[in-house]
Amino acid sequence: MRLLYFAWIRQRIGRHEETVERPPEVTDVDSLIAWLRNRGPGYAEALKDASAVRVAVNQEYVPLKHPVRDGDEVALFPPVTGG
Repeated sequence: MRLLYFAWIRQRIGRHEETVERPPEVTDVDSLIAWLRNRGPGYAEALKDASAVRVAVNQEYVPLKHPVRDGDEVALFPPVTGG
């Protein structure tokens, strides 16, 4: 899986992208976020509130229960606000 991080999520994690092997327990976006939280303090801080994170799988916005598969591109970013 290719993971992309944007804005303050990227700043807290300390990287803009990475490629990971999908663990067997990661079957949807929600379980992916839970798995990522356990990868270190930056991940835990950035992803502590899943409701504050928007996700796109293969460049389409998806809900937390959307399935993820090997080879997917998953982007995590904060909600977009206008101004």
